Amino acid sequence: MASQEEIKYWLALGKVPGLGPARLKRLWEHFDSMKRVWEADLINLRGAGLEQKIAEEIISSRREINPDEELGKIEKAGIKIVTLDDANYPRLLKEIYNPPAILYYQGQLTSESDEFAVAVVGTRKYSSYGKQVAMNIVAELTNQGVTTVSGLAIGIDAIVHEATINQKGRTIAVLGSGIGENDIYPSINRYLAKKVIENGGLILSEYGPGTVPIKQNFPQRNRIISGLSVATLIIEAPESSGALLTAKYALEQNRDVMAVPGNIYNANAAGTNNLIKMGAKLVTSANDVLEALNMKQVKKFIDNRKVVPDSQEEALILQTITDEPAHVDEIIKKTGLTTAQVNSTLILMEMKGRVRNLGNMVFAIAR
Repeated sequence: MASQEEIKYWLALGKVPGLGPARLKRLWEHFDSMKRVWEADLINLRGAGLEQKIAEEIISSRREINPDEELGKIEKAGIKIVTLDDANYPRLLKEIYNPPAILYYQGQLTSESDEFAVAVVGTRKYSSYGKQVAMNIVAELTNQGVTTVSGLAIGIDAIVHEATINQKGRTIAVLGSGIGENDIYPSINRYLAKKVIENGGLILSEYGPGTVPIKQNFPQRNRIISGLSVATLIIEAPESSGALLTAKYALEQNRDVMAVPGNIYNANAAGTNNLIKMGAKLVTSANDVLEALNMKQVKKFIDNRKVVPDSQEEALILQTITDEPAHVDEIIKKTGLTTAQVNSTLILMEMKGRVRNLGNMVFAIAR
């Protein structure tokens, strides 16, 4: 897990014009420290493979961007971040060609069910048929332990999140704007975003606080939706729908694409019907999705993987690090156990394969 000292330099570099995810990743791999990147001279930045203009932009940005102030903004807004060098970065997303270097989020970052996440997206101007299909399929998927992923947009996306929450399942909402209280777009779905978080879900974005929802953000957002998922299901989409771009990204990421067929005389079905003609899996029920992905035993598999503590000390520690990695000092503070008790119990749990030592005295649940 990145230290606060490192995080502030990730944040600062993330604001440098022209320094996108691919370049940030290259710099991180070359310098092994974003603090070193921030302090590097022109020759070393060029040596990392940066173009002259971008290298000069980093140096000039140091006069305008204050890393401590950037970290303060995040903390004040109650927003967390995870970076590519963090062991807790979403595994499926990390596997794509151009994963976001920085993710801003609120809620529970990871869950066992995320290994079986399915993106479900569709048009904003849905029909009664599209709504019914989305509600039924999502409810069935959720009841089988699948995490749903969508874009919090008006229309099918919002229905997906609502249907998941109604079944007490986990859903992830990916935004094309910032995720601060006043940044969430569309504003009509701000209450829905709050419900996602309150019900053990996650809202995230690669855009920092104050980022407005400009048009070019949404195609980039769509690659994250598909990247977080083992498959993308298109419920209802006309030929020009942004949902089809999500399907395109899924194919590029070597993930499955599925679609629900619709009335051939309905413009909302043109995009999904064309996807099926091009080879997308035809879906009429959640069972079709689960069968295609060999995921019919997801719920049972997740339940069997839950860690059962052998002692009261283990139980207390598991309560502390179930959701996210935790530092030993934090574990001691939250459990009320002594330093000796925590250290000895962690050693035993690591030997039994129940926790992982991430280094720097930070521990996480073994997945």
